[in-house]
Amino acid sequence: MPTARISKSTPVQQSRHEELAGEVLRQFRQVFNAVKTHFQQVEKKVGLGGAQVWALSVIRDHAGIRVTELAQAMDIHQSTASNLVKGLIERELVSSFKDGPDKRVVRLKLKPAGTKVLKAVPGPFEGVLPSALNAMDAATLKRLHADLQALLSELHADEEAAQLPLADM
Repeated sequence: MPTARISKSTPVQQSRHEELAGEVLRQFRQVFNAVKTHFQQVEKKVGLGGAQVWALSVIRDHAGIRVTELAQAMDIHQSTASNLVKGLIERELVSSFKDGPDKRVVRLKLKPAGTKVLKAVPGPFEGVLPSALNAMDAATLKRLHADLQALLSELHADEEAAQLPLADM
């Protein structure tokens, strides 16, 4: 749903509006660049993507976690989490095991090689954007949420894209 715009703006108001829109665009570029730079540094340092590193840290912090729980912890789709885990198992950074009465339930555990990777990672493990958002106060987050919701509405953004890790974009 488009937001209301001032239909009878003066040339000065229109110029200021365009100037402000340009400033906000530059801020988004700074955010995207900070995120991209962090993920590039991580990948250069340890040879893994940012989402894989985040998954490793969650598995380390929650030994025995299930893939569904990993997806919830990272706020990503379960199939995305499964693909991350598959790659981590193939690289022998994570092991999977079946535990409990229901032998279909697969749990995950960090292997020593995974621990070694995490020690080499320039943090934060979850990425700079989630870390920065978690450091913000609630009132600021609420304003940001409302303002970004308005932007997403203008963009007619795909809601499913919200379930993709930034590191994979």
